[in-house]
Amino acid sequence: MPKPRADIAPNTIEFETLPLVKPTGFREYDARWWFGIPGSDKAPELNLLGAEALGLGMATLFHELGVTPKVVTGHDFRSISLPIKNALKLGLVAGGCEVLDVGLALSPMVYWAQFELDADCCAMVTASHNENGWTGVKMGANKPLTFGPDEMGRLKEIVLNGEFQPRAGGGAFRVDDLREKYIASVSEGISLKRKIKVVAACGNGTAGAFAPEALRAMGAEVIEMDCDLDNTFPKYNPNPEDSEMLHAMAKAVKEHGADVALGFDGDGDRCGVVDNTGEEIFADKIGLMLARDLSRVHPGRSFVVDVKSTGLYKTDPVLKENGAAVDYFKTGHSYIKRRTTELDALAGFEKSGHFFFRPPIGLGYDDGIVAAGAVLQMLDRNPDKTMADLREELGVAYTSLTMSPHCDDELKYGVIDKMVEEYQGLEGSEILGRKVTEVNTVNGARVTLDDGSWVLVRASSNKPELVVVVESLQSADDMRDLFHKEVKPRLGKHSEVGAYNQEI
Repeated sequence: MPKPRADIAPNTIEFETLPLVKPTGFREYDARWWFGIPGSDKAPELNLLGAEALGLGMATLFHELGVTPKVVTGHDFRSISLPIKNALKLGLVAGGCEVLDVGLALSPMVYWAQFELDADCCAMVTASHNENGWTGVKMGANKPLTFGPDEMGRLKEIVLNGEFQPRAGGGAFRVDDLREKYIASVSEGISLKRKIKVVAACGNGTAGAFAPEALRAMGAEVIEMDCDLDNTFPKYNPNPEDSEMLHAMAKAVKEHGADVALGFDGDGDRCGVVDNTGEEIFADKIGLMLARDLSRVHPGRSFVVDVKSTGLYKTDPVLKENGAAVDYFKTGHSYIKRRTTELDALAGFEKSGHFFFRPPIGLGYDDGIVAAGAVLQMLDRNPDKTMADLREELGVAYTSLTMSPHCDDELKYGVIDKMVEEYQGLEGSEILGRKVTEVNTVNGARVTLDDGSWVLVRASSNKPELVVVVESLQSADDMRDLFHKEVKPRLGKHSEVGAYNQEI
């Protein structure tokens, strides 16, 4: 395998004979490249030979880590995913791996298959919620964990430097019937006593082949919304954190008189929730509702949340009464997964909609369908309350959407370093009439004010973007002011920061 290059143009002999791998595709805890779609002017960052080189690099790393080189692989429902997975498999086999291909899959199905098939390693080809034309790989070598910065950094070195170690003895094998077994597994033990009508929203992504069937197996009445697989994503990207999908879910709840809408992203490891009134409930608030419910069933257990999450976890009286400790940690499925395991926490929650349940509820990884089951069981345990009733029991906090201004991958961490330094310099001074009491720098800068309101600026781990979230404990207007009068103008001083994908 030749050493990959980053400067190969498409429609050339080099593109057909040499691996193209752009360095920026190696993210903090997974890989994500622009592969391209017909008609796009954006140059590809990866070709099929690059995917093969990535597979050989992964195999080299698996052997280096000393794990059994048995790898579960699958792919999401995109026009480009199957050929990319096949190229990746060629590299894995050339590196001496036994590859168990479970076919079309959700990321959590691949994680589950590691346990089912007794495989140390996984390599799921998915771009998750990214737009068409993107591809990527979520990978791991120590179930239920996935790669973090150390493993991703070493993989990047191996691939870009051409440090490949081909080995004999590899092979690729097809594994059938895993979809049915996975659906049976995630629905096992859930038998709803209460009639619950659920809108299952899948954005025409991969979850459409899994979630409706699993929810019905749990005993829910399911109304399917965009569950037919369509890799053009004709309405919007399957991303339950984006306002477009959430608004469509809210409309469907009202139309059908449903108890709740559950939305799943492109690879099924995230779940978004809209209540019976059509109110969108961000995942950090859902996490708090679940933590309240589960802390009654499992008193004294701890929870982990990411730095984008509401500050209400710190002040919630039910969690205090049930002896539940809460740890704020870095955003990212790999980080929360590891932290939840390290602390032996019952569950971890991310504002983006990743939910991590450990035994006896789950196996420790993020699974949108397992999270959906936990939401339904919470409703089942509270037969006299609606989803809106449970939401209204929380303290009042006005939390923004996740907003992402463009910032090139090569520049975004430098911008965040400057913002961290700037906010650290403001400790003790005032922002919009309130004193800065804490600047948490575990992941960018989370700046807490003396009334409990906060603002967060961090770098996206999987796209050329920054991430901005604000929360006010005063009012919706104050939440908007924290963005428009504080964070946006402060970021706007940096020329590297571009347009936002959405704004409050």
